[in-house]
Amino acid sequence: MRKDISIPTVEGVTIAIVPETSEASGATIWYAYLINELSEALELILVVSKGSKAEVQTSVMRHRLDRLPPKSFAKIEWVEDSVLSLDNRFALTFYKDGRLYDKIFEFPTNSIHEDACVTLPILSRKGIMAT
Repeated sequence: MRKDISIPTVEGVTIAIVPETSEASGATIWYAYLINELSEALELILVVSKGSKAEVQTSVMRHRLDRLPPKSFAKIEWVEDSVLSLDNRFALTFYKDGRLYDKIFEFPTNSIHEDACVTLPILSRKGIMAT
């Protein structure tokens, strides 16, 4: 029965988009990061990303990490400039303490820009946290 199924809430784990400056060209390049603020490691991590808006859709990208230590982060993917104007969605699935966790993180259309950057936890850099 549905009432017997316990679905854990994801807290202390987020996806952020971070601008970095290219050493070669000096241009701003955006990257997606997975941030683990918890005191426990995450295991068997799967991140599936996709961008869309009306009739425009990106390819589905899948990334796997075996383990993300406590209080750490991992660079997930490069976010191409052409998808910054789309709705970007990251589906995160992982195990913690033997339980399966799942959450969708979203960056609405045109929400990824320098003016929206805040200081991110653990990473200690400026970026945009997903909603």
